[in-house]
Amino acid sequence: MCPIKLALVAVDLVRSLRDVVAKVAKHDASLAGPIRRAAASAPLNRREGYRRVGRDRQHHFRIAAGSADEVVASLRVAEAWGRRDAADIGAPLELADRVLAMCWRMTRR
Repeated sequence: MCPIKLALVAVDLVRSLRDVVAKVAKHDASLAGPIRRAAASAPLNRREGYRRVGRDRQHHFRIAAGSADEVVASLRVAEAWGRRDAADIGAPLELADRVLAMCWRMTRR
């Protein structure tokens, strides 16, 4: 797995969340904040991990995975609260799933 590709997909996840988070923020700012932070954390930790070695590297990839999973949970909560419907969050959920799969592969080397 190429760490650069993981970073690109993680940034695509952030990009896919722009409109979703803006709409969630109009109704529930307290839910939009964690989505923003978790989405930003995935590519940032992935990138930081790329420059590390050994267990420290794996640790950052695991943090990136945790952040991507937090995005998934937050989107599901937004849907459950009626802030977004399934069609709005479909693409971000797919990208988050890709990030999670890539992180899993990066931590299993």
